[in-house]
Amino acid sequence: MERKRPSRFLGGLTAAILLLLTLWFGLVPAPEEQRSTYILATATTGGTFYPVGVAIATLSKQVLEPREGVSLAAISSAGSEENLRLLRSGEAGFAILQGLYGAWAWRGSGRLEAQAPFTELRSVTALWPNVEHFLIRAELAEQGSLSDLASTPGLRFSIGARYSGTEGSNRFLLEALGLDPDRDFELVYQGYGASADAFQNQRIDGMNTPAGVPVAAVTRALAAAGDQARLLSVSASERALIDARIPGLWRPYTIAAGTYPGQQEPVQTIAQVNFLAATASVPEEHVYQLLVMLYEHLDFLQAFHAATRAMTLPSATDGLPVPLHPGAVRFYREQGLELPDALIPSPREVDDGPLD
Repeated sequence: MERKRPSRFLGGLTAAILLLLTLWFGLVPAPEEQRSTYILATATTGGTFYPVGVAIATLSKQVLEPREGVSLAAISSAGSEENLRLLRSGEAGFAILQGLYGAWAWRGSGRLEAQAPFTELRSVTALWPNVEHFLIRAELAEQGSLSDLASTPGLRFSIGARYSGTEGSNRFLLEALGLDPDRDFELVYQGYGASADAFQNQRIDGMNTPAGVPVAAVTRALAAAGDQARLLSVSASERALIDARIPGLWRPYTIAAGTYPGQQEPVQTIAQVNFLAATASVPEEHVYQLLVMLYEHLDFLQAFHAATRAMTLPSATDGLPVPLHPGAVRFYREQGLELPDALIPSPREVDDGPLD
């Protein structure tokens, strides 16, 4: 299979970040012949995975490559499902994934049940929360929670682009609530921008666009709809039903009042983690040095994209669905983080003895 080539947009964005980094750090890339580069799979250029992946990759070229001779090269992709295929095949060494897809891959379940469990998958760091934004027309929001989705038979609902991570996670959530998306809704398969347009033009009654806060599509839809639209909360009982399927993956999240046009009250919803993943074959030292770089220069990433402002060292392992890479274990232990047993890889991969 031919490897994806970075788009012209990627080239332009990379060049812009390279210039900014050169000004920021006063560094220049190492000569071509000295580079050892891993592919970092992201998602489509219109989402958050892609620009954050480009920023991480370009940071690696400016900071990590001169120091360690290691860098990442970001490519666009169809998202989590394709990224897992690229990791399995060895075409990519790193990828940004939804937590749900990491859990499915590790278990060989859900939309990935036809595949063997991906036992070589490893977590590197949590990135930002993928926040659920269930939006419906105000006249249909009797309770203001996800229970309203079941109150209108044949609700015209945008579930996400077909075969996307958004479609997969939306189906998981709706099924956890006892709903059959194909039976209970009139499904529309659209991306975020198209969903906002369809909501504004009254071609759909609801949508869910999980992403880092704020989501441009939600801002646009609420700005146009005014008080005729409402973001739904997730009740404690609804969260319990979701949590029962994959415990600990989705966590409570509050969308602060005023985040979106006309949103006068906070919205209690849920979020899963988006995380940086690698394969077990990546050397421990490379992952360790990548994390040193990321957390030494977190201010650059946070200045580049708002989603990464949620990244902190204390929350770096929150909600991770698969064991950590040995290089990540070493880094977090050095930083004094307590790691749950579920995140520790096999003893053959990492020394579980006391630290010096």
